[in-house]
Amino acid sequence: MSTLAIILIVIGAVVVIGIVAATLTGARRRRIDDQRHIARQHRAEAESRRLDAEMKQAEADEQAARARREAAEAESRSQAAEREQETARAHVEHAQQVDPDA
Repeated sequence: MSTLAIILIVIGAVVVIGIVAATLTGARRRRIDDQRHIARQHRAEAESRRLDAEMKQAEADEQAARARREAAEAESRSQAAEREQETARAHVEHAQQVDPDA
């Protein structure tokens, strides 16, 4: 083999190695970009679900507060009704004590 042939083979090998390296680097870069894209999608989905969960929690808190307020109002009305009944009983008792026909 002549020196020229050996030089051409070495140059060809270097070119082939360069092409393979460039291809592998490009594939790796694409794979990393794909992984970044997937990560962005997951983060966006997580943020969306977090906001949805916060909104549902706020709705649940409002509903619980409404229920507590309604329970307190019901208790207040119940106490007022008991006072009215007690007052009515007292009037009935007083009427029986005062009524000469009773």
